[in-house]
Amino acid sequence: MTARFSQGSSEPTVSTGRRAAAPFQTALLACVALLLSSGGTLRGAADAADLRVRGNSDAPVTLIEYSDFTCGYCLKFFRETWPRIQAKYVETGKVRFVYRDYPRADQGPGVDAAIAARCAGDQGRYWAMHDRLFADGGRLDATTFDRHAKALGLDTASFSACMRDGRHVDSIFHDRQEGARWGFRGTPGFVLMPTGRGGDTAVMIPGAFPYQVFEEEIERLLARVRPRGKGGA
Repeated sequence: MTARFSQGSSEPTVSTGRRAAAPFQTALLACVALLLSSGGTLRGAADAADLRVRGNSDAPVTLIEYSDFTCGYCLKFFRETWPRIQAKYVETGKVRFVYRDYPRADQGPGVDAAIAARCAGDQGRYWAMHDRLFADGGRLDATTFDRHAKALGLDTASFSACMRDGRHVDSIFHDRQEGARWGFRGTPGFVLMPTGRGGDTAVMIPGAFPYQVFEEEIERLLARVRPRGKGGA
């Protein structure tokens, strides 16, 4: 039995084509945790200056998400799973979280939203915009972007110019190509790895699986990289 996901949104399924049911059993966890001895290259995944990183740059484990602001399962992860990962692992310095754009279409609201977040990032407010875009639950248009820019206190003239000039488009699609090299064909897709070790012994989680799946794989990696004699909270 193998894990798979369909083009578009990554909904957990098994090889029979049936939707994976919760609670997840050990056999299903084994299906979705795909251990790789080598993988795609991660541009900037270890770059502490990247504004699309949350958490301690020295955290022993890195979690990368490939995501689309228009993706319903990405929203599900943001609302249900991310807060628990953030509280237990990111805020405690155990996991560093990296966001990568994976717009499913070549143009439209998914790309526009990714640009809006990056344009806010140019003014130091990437995560504030990112969170607002997901919190809006799918309302992604120029009026919404401008409203968020004003609420965040951005220089709206600079923000509008950034939205028009396309300075971030190439980088957004570079992210998508990077995700495709890992084998992702939909969103969300996640890669867990020891920080600074690239594709070595990475773990792929192809879909918006429940928190328990992430917890099990994070704990497994932490146990491998944690110095002997030191436990974790």
